[in-house]
Amino acid sequence: MRILIIDDDTELCALLDEFLSREGFETNVAHDGARGLERARTEAFDLVVLDLMLPQMDGLALLRQLREVSRVPVIILTARGEGEDRIAGLDSGADDYLGKPFNPRELVARIRAVLRRAAQRRGPVDVNGVRLDPGTREVYCDGRRVELTTLEFDIL
Repeated sequence: MRILIIDDDTELCALLDEFLSREGFETNVAHDGARGLERARTEAFDLVVLDLMLPQMDGLALLRQLREVSRVPVIILTARGEGEDRIAGLDSGADDYLGKPFNPRELVARIRAVLRRAAQRRGPVDVNGVRLDPGTREVYCDGRRVELTTLEFDIL
């Protein structure tokens, strides 16, 4: 799973990269809003972790522009944790919102939950006799169910 982290805090990004990598995620980083939006629009990511306070482009503006072209799941991770900020973030299209400081394990749990919900929204994929259903995490080959481990399914 590829995650784009858009945050100007380079130390936090390094820590997130290390922690999320150990959890099996591939991370990519952008340190300003303009570059983050460009990467989110032009590259394939499974999820975006987005700070609101960014140089060159505010996180909410970035999110609104991203929603015009993409349904990639977005988790806002920011120091702006007041109720109005949370409401604005969720109303702008975020899938979840987590305030700083945060527990990295909670972030991973939220990432997994958002990815599960996103997979359920996608329908099954049928290619050359193979049917893959991301919502149920089932695979069928020529109508027969194929038993796969979690890792095997993720690779497939």
